[in-house]
Amino acid sequence: MTAKRVVVVIAVVFIAYAGLLGWRGVLLIGTGDPVAIVLGIAVLVIPLVGLYLVWRELQFGRRTEALARELAESGGLPVDDLPRRPSGRIDRAAADAAFTKYKEEAEAAPDDWRVWFRLSTAYDAAGDRKRARASMRTAIEHRTER
Repeated sequence: MTAKRVVVVIAVVFIAYAGLLGWRGVLLIGTGDPVAIVLGIAVLVIPLVGLYLVWRELQFGRRTEALARELAESGGLPVDDLPRRPSGRIDRAAADAAFTKYKEEAEAAPDDWRVWFRLSTAYDAAGDRKRARASMRTAIEHRTER
């Protein structure tokens, strides 16, 4: 199954779960008991927050995919030629060495979304997902500014 299909399946399952949870909140509110009403309102807030977070992640994925497509069309995607361990994971020392190159590029051209995209892939290869996502957000911001 492709990643997009997995995301669609997970999103549909979550929407069904949020709907059922929301319905439980409505039922609690309908009881008329003050404690149940407060609990029902809280139960209604949970799926709303969840739906917002799912929507935000889907938007992030869509924008990242659009940037990757644009960068691939221009021939600017970084080549995935780092050595791998038998498990298939990228060798950490090689990823750290490649990371330095991309970091220097980003420091030299901080307004270019392409270098931030490549830096994000380098962070990801080095195993730093938090910084990879932050760099990708920066790439998205710089791309939408143009």
